[in-house]
Amino acid sequence: MSAEELMGVTKRRVRGGDGRLCDEFSPGYYGVCTVGGMLSAGTSHLAITPLDVLKVNMQVNPMKYHGISSGLSILWKEQGPLSLWRGWSGKFFGYGVQGGCKFGLYEYFKKFYSGSLADHNRSLLFFISSASAQVFADIALCPFEAVKVRVQTQPCFAKGLADGFPKLYAAEGVKGFYKGLLPLWGRNLPFSMVMFSTFEHCVDLAYSDLLGKRKEDCTRAQQLGVTCLAGYAAGACSTIVSNPADNVVSALYNKKSDSILQV
Repeated sequence: MSAEELMGVTKRRVRGGDGRLCDEFSPGYYGVCTVGGMLSAGTSHLAITPLDVLKVNMQVNPMKYHGISSGLSILWKEQGPLSLWRGWSGKFFGYGVQGGCKFGLYEYFKKFYSGSLADHNRSLLFFISSASAQVFADIALCPFEAVKVRVQTQPCFAKGLADGFPKLYAAEGVKGFYKGLLPLWGRNLPFSMVMFSTFEHCVDLAYSDLLGKRKEDCTRAQQLGVTCLAGYAAGACSTIVSNPADNVVSALYNKKSDSILQV
């Protein structure tokens, strides 16, 4: 199963504007996965910006923000409704870039490692491919995440990426953008490894055991149902695994700790 399924794409081959087919694992295929990853990750993270604002504030100030409904109410009353969308540009562009790298490189590394890992368990292939892709994806995400967290928890810091990037660079230099890279890897590497592996196995299980037929023989509705169920299961499992490191990222970016060991 490919990462295209995770993005809701049901064809193994995609038709370009000139009518030619784009073969799996071709440059065009990687391009489709990359663009699909950018659009799906960017828009989905943008949609949940209010919850992300609340989550980060709960991590930084748990005494004040201790519940979803009460936390949203406090933010609304004290900082206005627009505060719930603070950091939206970091979510959209940052996770868009990360999603493009993650999905495109996952397919690339899956092909790259398939020869040397052909005789090994398929889970090992999924683990190594997703981890390799996530390393580069988080390097691309880290500067956006550094600005986003500060914007969401420090209202006077900046309005968004445009003024946040130069302000952070002036205050902390390049190091400030990558201060949370290690905990970001600690959060996202397990997340990505569990997510892709769980998704791939759930899809296989759904077609072989639940539906009892190949994907090609299923209707579009059935394929979409399998994708949604597998994606939900993968997301739930990977979120539980990565949550502790997520708290570390928020603490570092808000200067509550100077290093991982102090968190």
